[in-house]
Amino acid sequence: MMSKVIGIEYSLKDANSGEHLDTNVGAAPLEFVSGKGQIIPGLEEKLVNMNLNEEADVLVEPKDAYGEYNEEATQTLPKEQFAGIELQEGMSLYGTGENGETVQVTVKSFTDSDVTIDYNHPMAGRSLMFSVSVVSLRDATEEEIQTGVVGGMAAMGGGCCGGGHHDHGSEGGCCSSDPQSQSGGCGCSH
Repeated sequence: MMSKVIGIEYSLKDANSGEHLDTNVGAAPLEFVSGKGQIIPGLEEKLVNMNLNEEADVLVEPKDAYGEYNEEATQTLPKEQFAGIELQEGMSLYGTGENGETVQVTVKSFTDSDVTIDYNHPMAGRSLMFSVSVVSLRDATEEEIQTGVVGGMAAMGGGCCGGGHHDHGSEGGCCSSDPQSQSGGCGCSH
């Protein structure tokens, strides 16, 4: 099947609590190359069958979104590894995983001597309700199919539609590592 470049506007809510999590309505549409795993599978599966200007509400269960919550995916590190970071419970930090990839972690708790971080995605375990509309749709170019990059722009990567962390002042929301918050490469211990 030919890869498409699909542009969407979306609003995202927690399907259980109704809590509003993220939206890009009124901002630039989120564009991605289909078949590249750039957005969560449960949403992409629906979008590839939609037409231009079509709207839908898509319920995505955790297994097709950010996975179930893993109680064991936490780590406690000495606080000095977080020097210069104003710690707050629930804040997101970016570190380096064991393969050099950027990992997003959440500060679960901290004391005067150590910090417990959580490797679960902030949306792990949540059922997500996306209200989406397809605002652009075209065949991907050869280059886009090869690189997964839309129109030569930096790709979102890692399936981040609905990441909801737009407080880092960096393009692409949850997908950019904020150089100010590198926490000394907190090693990922999966």
